[in-house]
Amino acid sequence: MTQKIYRAVACALIPAMTLGSLPLQAQAGIVGTEQALVTPAGQADRDRVSSFLAREDVRQELMAQGVNTDDAIARVQAMSDAEVAQLAQRVDKAPAGAGVVGVLFTVFLILLVTDILGFTKVYPFTRPIR
Repeated sequence: MTQKIYRAVACALIPAMTLGSLPLQAQAGIVGTEQALVTPAGQADRDRVSSFLAREDVRQELMAQGVNTDDAIARVQAMSDAEVAQLAQRVDKAPAGAGVVGVLFTVFLILLVTDILGFTKVYPFTRPIR
C-alpha cells in the first residue's frame, strides 16, 4: 500500500518539479512617472477640469487671453494629482458663471509658471529659465 502512495506522489512531483524549473518569460517596459503616479481620483479630477475647459464660454475666455484650449487641456493632463485636485476644487467652488474668470486666471498662472520653468511652450512672450 505504501509503495502505491510513493509511486502516486512521485508521478505527481516529477512533472511539477520539471515544469517549475523551466524559466519563465517576462516582459518589461518603461513606465513614465505620470503613468505611475496617476490615481483613479486624480484621473477623475483631470476629467472634471478638462470638461470644464471644454465648455464654450470657457473656450472663448481662454481664446481672449491668447491660450489655446487644447494646450491648456494637455497641460492639465500633465499636472500632478495634487495640482489637479486643487484646480478641480476651485472649479467646484466657483458659482456658475461667476468664477470662470478666477479659474481661468488660475489656469493662466499655472501655464505661465510652467512656461517660465521650461516645461511647456504656450505663450510666445516667455523665456524659459533652463
